[in-house]
Amino acid sequence: MEKTLGTILTAMATPFTVDLQVDQVAFARLADFLLASGSDGLVVAGTTGESATLGDDEKVALFRTAVDVAHGRGTVVAGTGSNDTEHTVRLTRRAEDAGADAVLVVCPYYNKPPERGLIAHFEAVAAATTLPIVVYNIPSRCAVNLGPEALARLAEVENIVAVKQANPDLDETRRLLEISAMGVYAGNDDMLVDVLEMGGWGGICVASHLVGTAMKEIATAAAAGEMERARELDAKLAPLYAALFVVANPIPLKAALNLLGHEVGGLRLPLVEADDDERRVIEAELERQGLL
Repeated sequence: MEKTLGTILTAMATPFTVDLQVDQVAFARLADFLLASGSDGLVVAGTTGESATLGDDEKVALFRTAVDVAHGRGTVVAGTGSNDTEHTVRLTRRAEDAGADAVLVVCPYYNKPPERGLIAHFEAVAAATTLPIVVYNIPSRCAVNLGPEALARLAEVENIVAVKQANPDLDETRRLLEISAMGVYAGNDDMLVDVLEMGGWGGICVASHLVGTAMKEIATAAAAGEMERARELDAKLAPLYAALFVVANPIPLKAALNLLGHEVGGLRLPLVEADDDERRVIEAELERQGLL
């Protein structure tokens, strides 16, 4: 399974119309742009896609649109995770029917299961699908963490192939790669170079909406063993990574995309649009990067 999902996967924003309905036309246009500018694949209805406020039918329609646009050009990873195992199984099966190449399944949030519950959750989802599963480990949002040993255990399940590691503790990622063959994707943009240097598969990225070609160049340099060049390129993007998290994702990203003419609309409550101070930070960094 190694790296067949791609190296730079973009966690796509979900465009909305003026009345906050999903804008399938704008979504298809954005997907096409991303695949033409460095993205090997698209992650649909993840955190950046405002999954928390999308209904299942909306998600499945987005999966189908992404599959149509990406046909022969890139992979589609469908975000199907929730804090309800039965719900996750149902949506995962629908993603498989929609033609997704893999699913991204977040650690169950809010109900705080013990580690054995987390493992049972992922095993149940894996048993319900033939698709490859990417575990999404993001303690800052889920209040639970899958440690290296737990992830290594999950890697023994045939179709659990990788983890989107949004735990910034690089020692945990290093330990996982020492004890397991599980693929690792950087779950935060500022972890990309470190994960690549460790032998990870790549990143599931946000900034690649804006600088996808540059991020692909980082991955290419790392694959060639040119780590000094990869780090130089990455250092130039570090202020952009920071600006895109000046407030909760995807608020800054949507502001940036709209400034650049991608017309992705607003955000569904409880997320709100960037305020004047946040917008100034984002706009200044876009100008500094030569994007505006």
